[in-house]
Amino acid sequence: MEKEVNPHFENFLFDWKQKFQVLVGGYGSSKSYHVALKIILKLLQEKRTALVVREVYDTHRDSTFSLFEEIIEDMGLADKIRCVSSPMQIRFLNGSKIIFKGMDKPAKLKSINNISLIWLEECSEIKYAGFKELLGRLRHPKLKLHMILSTNPVGEDNWVYLHFFQDKLNKRFVLDDRELYQNRTMVIGDTYYHHSVADDNLFLPNSYIEQLEEMKEYDPDLYRIARKGRFGLNGVRVLPQFETMEHRKVMKVINLIKKPLFRVGMDFGFVDSYNAVLRMVVDMEKQYLYVYWEYYKKGMTDDKTAEELKEFKESGERIIADSAEAKAIQYYRQQGFNMYGATKYQGSRLANTKKMKRFKKIICSDACENTIHELENLVYAKDKNGNIIPDEFAIDPHTFSAAWYGLDGYEVTNLKDEAQNQSRSTRQRPRGRRR
Repeated sequence: MEKEVNPHFENFLFDWKQKFQVLVGGYGSSKSYHVALKIILKLLQEKRTALVVREVYDTHRDSTFSLFEEIIEDMGLADKIRCVSSPMQIRFLNGSKIIFKGMDKPAKLKSINNISLIWLEECSEIKYAGFKELLGRLRHPKLKLHMILSTNPVGEDNWVYLHFFQDKLNKRFVLDDRELYQNRTMVIGDTYYHHSVADDNLFLPNSYIEQLEEMKEYDPDLYRIARKGRFGLNGVRVLPQFETMEHRKVMKVINLIKKPLFRVGMDFGFVDSYNAVLRMVVDMEKQYLYVYWEYYKKGMTDDKTAEELKEFKESGERIIADSAEAKAIQYYRQQGFNMYGATKYQGSRLANTKKMKRFKKIICSDACENTIHELENLVYAKDKNGNIIPDEFAIDPHTFSAAWYGLDGYEVTNLKDEAQNQSRSTRQRPRGRRR
C-alpha cells in the first residue's frame, strides 16, 4: 500500500512516542488530512477505539467524517474499512473503530469506554473544561494512550496556548511558540509539537496561496492565523502605546520627572470582578503615563480590603474610585481614607478610553503583572458585523477602570488640539519688520 504525502508530515505519521501531539498551522496546510491518515494507519495496525471530537457534533459530517471517507476510498481500503453514516462511525475488519462525538452533547461521552486515542479537531473551539473531561475519558488497561490536538492558532488567551505554551499571568511556561515557528517540530516532555503552513502542502494550487497572501492587505489578524499559522493578538489593540519596563528603571525615571502628577485610582469588585488599585504618575511635559504599583484581589469584603490598603490611610494619598459604589466610598472615608468618587456621565467610558489613548506612552512596571495581563493585549469588542465597539472590550479590564478613575479631571492634550494651539500662537505672534 503506497500513499503520497507531504514531506513535512512524513515523520509525524509514524511517530507515536508522546502522549500528546499538538498540531498548529495555517489554512490549507494539510494538518487535518495527515491526522486522519495517521489514525487510519494506526487502527489498521492495532485494534483500538478512537474518538474524534469537535465542539459541535453536526460539523463532523462535512469535515472529519467525510475526510476519513475520502482517504479510505483514495487508498482502496473500502474492503477493509466500512463507513457507517448513522450514527457516524468507521469500523475496521480487525475490530478497530472510530466514533465521532460533539462537546455540545456531553452526556453522550459518559457511555464511552476503553478509548486509547482521541483527536480534538479545531481544539481551540472546545472549552478547557471539555479538554479536561476528555482527558478523563482517555483510558485503556493495556494500550498506550494518545491525544492529538489540531487547530488554526487563535489568540494567546485561548486555553490551547495557555496550557501547551505559556500562561504569563500564572507564571507557567512550557514552550515559546516562536521557537516552534522556527524549528517546525519539537518535543517537550510528553508532548510532540508540529507547525505547518500552506507552503507545506505540495498539493495546493498557487492560486490558493495567493488568496492567503491578499489577506495581509485587508485583514492582518486573519493573515497571521491563516497564512502564517501563528498565535497572537486577535483584534484591534486599545492601547498600542502600552509597554513594560523593569520596576527599578520605572522608579528611576519617575524620580527624574520635573513636575510629576501622582494619581491613585480604584475599581471595586467582589465575586466575579476584582478590587483593583493603581498608583500612577503622569509626566505632563512628555504626556507619558507610568503605572508603578497595583493591588488586585477578588472575594474581599470592604473591611479586609481596608486593612490591606491601610498604607493609603497612613499616607493620606487621595484615591479616586468608582462613584457608582457610593456606599463603599463612604465606608472607606469613615475608616480614614482620603477617597472620592470619580465623575461619571453618559459617554464617560468612551471619553476615558480616548483620554488613555492620547498618552504618547503608557509605561507599566513589570511588577504590575495583572495590569500587564489586562492592558498589554486589550482589544475592542466587536458587534455582529465585525465592527469594533469603541467603549467595550473583549474582557472586563479592572485595571483600566482604575486608571480611568484615578485620572479623573486630568486631560491629555491630543495632537489636533496641540496643532491648533501652535497655529493660534503663530498667528498671534507679531512679525518683525523687514530690513
